[in-house]
Parts: sequence; C-alpha cells; structure tokens
Amino acid sequence: MPYDPMKHADWQIALEAEKGMPSPAEWRARLGLDEDEVLPYGRICKLDSRRILARLGDRPTGKYIEVTAITPTPLGEGKTTTTLGLIEGLAKRGRRAGGALRQPSGGPSMNIKGTAAGGGNALLIPMTEFTLGLTGDIDAIANAHNLALVALTARLHHEANYSDEALAKRGLRRLDIDPRRVEMKWALDFCAQALRQIVIGLGGKGNGIPMESGFQISVSSELMAILAVARDLGDLRRRIGEITVAYDRRGNPVTCDDLEVGGAMTAWMRNTLHPTLCSTIEYQPVLVHAGPFANIAVGQSSILADRLGLKLWDYHVTESGFGADIGFEKFWNVKCRLSGLTPDASVITATIRALKMHGGGSRVVPGRPLPREYEKESLELLERGIANLVHHIGIVRKSGVPPVVCLNRFSTDTEAEVALVRRHVEKAGARFAVGEHWLRGGEGALELADAVIDACEERGEFRFLYPLELPLRERVERIACEVYGADGVAWGPEAEEKAKAFEADPRFRDYATMMVKTHLSLSHDPDWKGVPTGWTLPIRDVLLFSGARFLCPVAGAIALMPGTGSDPAFRRVDVDVNTGDVRGLF
Repeated sequence: MPYDPMKHADWQIALEAEKGMPSPAEWRARLGLDEDEVLPYGRICKLDSRRILARLGDRPTGKYIEVTAITPTPLGEGKTTTTLGLIEGLAKRGRRAGGALRQPSGGPSMNIKGTAAGGGNALLIPMTEFTLGLTGDIDAIANAHNLALVALTARLHHEANYSDEALAKRGLRRLDIDPRRVEMKWALDFCAQALRQIVIGLGGKGNGIPMESGFQISVSSELMAILAVARDLGDLRRRIGEITVAYDRRGNPVTCDDLEVGGAMTAWMRNTLHPTLCSTIEYQPVLVHAGPFANIAVGQSSILADRLGLKLWDYHVTESGFGADIGFEKFWNVKCRLSGLTPDASVITATIRALKMHGGGSRVVPGRPLPREYEKESLELLERGIANLVHHIGIVRKSGVPPVVCLNRFSTDTEAEVALVRRHVEKAGARFAVGEHWLRGGEGALELADAVIDACEERGEFRFLYPLELPLRERVERIACEVYGADGVAWGPEAEEKAKAFEADPRFRDYATMMVKTHLSLSHDPDWKGVPTGWTLPIRDVLLFSGARFLCPVAGAIALMPGTGSDPAFRRVDVDVNTGDVRGLF
C-alpha cells in the first residue's frame, strides 16, 4: 500500500518503510550470495564485487537501462525518483530488477537541494544512513585526498629546510616542487565558500611554506572520479599513483607516486571498491557506489556497480547526472567505452514545469516559491519549451539507444498539457510514459515499465559519437555541434596551446574527453534556455586528471567548492532524543 506523500515528509515515509527493510542475511538469501560476499555494516551491507563477479562471470548479462533528463530547472526534475520508480514498476511487472545510484554529498544534503534519495513512494532507504555518510566511502576519499596534500606540504617544508645531502640521508630526493603550481586543494564535504581560497603555512618556519591554497568539496576529488571508473584494486592503485598533485619548477608533473603516498592513499580507499546495498521502499535492491561531479567528471555511479547489477538481476537501471547533454553524453562516450557495456534503453526524465521554463517562463529560484504560471495550464509556454525535450531525444537517438520519455507528473499538470507533450514525443520517434511513481510507487510506474521493457526488446545499433583516434579539438567540436547544438568552438589561447600539446603527446591519445560546462543550459551560459541557436562554445582551459585519465575542456566557470545558501537544509534537521531517529531530511 503506497504511503501518502501529500501528508507525510520523505523522512517520515522512510522511517516507516525501514521497519520492513531486508537485513543483510535476508539480502544474501534473496540474491543468492555466498556468506563471504556480503559485508554487513549495521542494518545495511557492502557487496564484495571481486568475489561475486568472479563467481558469476558466466551468468547472462541483464538488460541495461540508463536514466537521464532534459535541461533541468535548478530544482531538478526527479531523475532519482524516476530511477527508483522504474525499478519498482519493473518489479510489479514480475521482472527481477535493481539499480545503481551515486552516493549523495553532504554539501547539497545540508544545503538547498537536499539529499538524492528520490521522494514520495519512489524513495531510497535507509534514508538517514544514505544521506549521512552511508558506509564511509566519501570520508575515506577525503582522507586519502588530504593525505596527498599532507605529503606535498611536508615535502615542500623539508626541501626548503634541508640540503640535498640531508634529504638523501632521509631517503628523499629533491623534487623541486613549485608551490605556485599545486593542482589539488584540500577536501571537505560541505559547501563552504569561505574556504575556496586560503593561505597556509603562516606562523613561522616550523609551520611550513606560506602559500595560497584552498578547499574543494570532497566529491569533486579526482579520487572520486577514479572510483567511478576503476576496474579493480590494482587499477585503483595504479590510477592513484598517477594523479598529478603539482608541477616542479621545470614544468614536470609531481605525482602521488613521486611523493610516495599512492600506496597509503589506496589503503584508505581499499574498502570503497565494494558497493553498498540499499533498497527502494518497495524492497528492490539498489547499489550505491561513487558520486563524482557530473559537470567536471563522469557524473555516474561506478562501472563496478553496473557490472555487478547486470549479473545479479535481469533489469539494471543506472542514473546519469544532469541532462542528456552532459550526463548521457558522458555515459555514452566515456563510461560505456571504458566498461564495454552496451545500454538497451535510455529514459529521459521531463517535467511540464521545466518545459514551461524553457518556453519563456519566469526564473525558477531554489528556496523561493514557484512562480504562479508553473501551476496553471499554459499550452503556449509548454509548446515553445518542448523543443528542449525534442533536442534531448535527438541526443539519445544519435547513440543508437532507444529513448523513452518519462513525464514526471505533478498534481498541477493538466490532461491537455500531458497530451501535448505525448504528441511531440511520439512525433520525435520516442516512446512516452506518464510517471506517477512519486504518488503511487510501482503502481504509478507501470506505463513507464512497459515502455522500457518494450524498448529493451528493440535491437538498437549502439555507436559512439567519435573514435578514440580523433584528436581532442575535433572531439570537442563534434560534441559542441552534434550534442549541444553550437555552430562551432572558439579556443582561448591558453586552452588551444594545451590542446595542441596533449594532441602531440601519444600518452594522452586514449584519455577520455570530459566536458566541463553548466548543466542549466544546452550552451555554456546558464541563462540561455530552450534550444539556443547561433552561438559558439568558448573553451578557456583544459584540465588534466592524469589518474582518472581525463582531459577536461572547460567552457565557463566551475566552482569546485559550492556555497551554502541563506536557507540551508540543516536548519530543519534534528534528532528525536527519545528514539534517536533523524528528522527533517528531504
């Protein structure tokens, strides 16, 4: 029986649903796992992916479904809710279904956006554990990340105070690190704008070298990006060792292995390779693993989680960050290339609210009431905004993956508005379904489940947008024109110089191209809504993630440390001192 999300907050629904959540032992029996493949953490557990994949390697692979979205409002359009609702709907249709989600950061969870647990009757549990650290993966990543900075700053201090001979006696060689070219910042998993730029090493010779530094949010760490793409522990160790922490005075990279800290960092992260098993409120399995930024990294749950889910159940649903121009493009051209997995269908989440915004509706601002025009019928606004949805359908179709549009329905959406969207979607060659999973759980996702099952039986012809042999600048041109809809690319002098150097060096030819741009527009400008025309994508820099093996062309300003708003979520979070239950999460 679905809960009533009109009367109860998500945290209240979660607390009630958690009373019937399977225990680790029950999951082991239900999923057919061996005892040493399940690692209990209180009432949840991690799964030993290495052991399970080794045992189930010959088992047939399940259907692989990706969930993306149109260009969202700043509120988000419910991709996680749709992902969980689809899993519930597939289960209602008698399919053995599960999924994979990213782990939420403490930054947005305690800020304006809130947790990433879905909502209503399409909700992940245990919600409190999911929101507040889960099994400690993000903490382990932050510790490993900061250990690299400890190693760097200690080395700078010792090289400044000891001769080459004295360093040699301590088993060290002079790295001659340039303190003005440190690539990493310290990591903290909250939104703390006051820590973006700081000065460290003050207070005299014993406190290190005075230098500019700063903080980034933990999930933006290259280590999180590495976790999302690592194949196994050996691959994780190699990639960590190759991270560029800084440059020396001759311009050569100084890596974690140069600092002799790669092994210790891997030790901190060894258990992060095991995905955590959570549940929908209708008790279908969901793996939670990794949580990299979507606008600077791959923005997906891990390859390991997807490989595991595809062996454990027949329909595996995985979510990509942001809209199809960012999340699906990286899923398509990076994650699938690295994993060797081929998707069977892609679900594009849309809302009438967002389509009206793209049609010229008033600005949507988190923390403020939604403008009235979004809560009453307006076929004119909607008609104009549907172009954004049609563009995203085109992005998915370009990959050869069958698209399914899920209209995440709100109570204010009218039948005429729904019918208008349906007509345009079907004309664009995609399947259409109305999703009422927030209100009704799996029962409200049956139309979506049927459309996805049907799409999975279609034999698509999956193809990448570009071959790996294509030079970096040509890759960017193809992404800008064929995915975003730009007329071309304008390279800034510094960015072009870097791009030419990367293209000339054979070491970088198989690096993934990881575009960096706003998620609030198809373009680089977050204020350009709908489907902008007559514009050129500016590239101002190219960042190097040498451990993850990413080249990141930057189109616009990206803050690795977000700021906390004036009405953050933490104001409403508290603990019931009698029961210990956490209240107020959303």
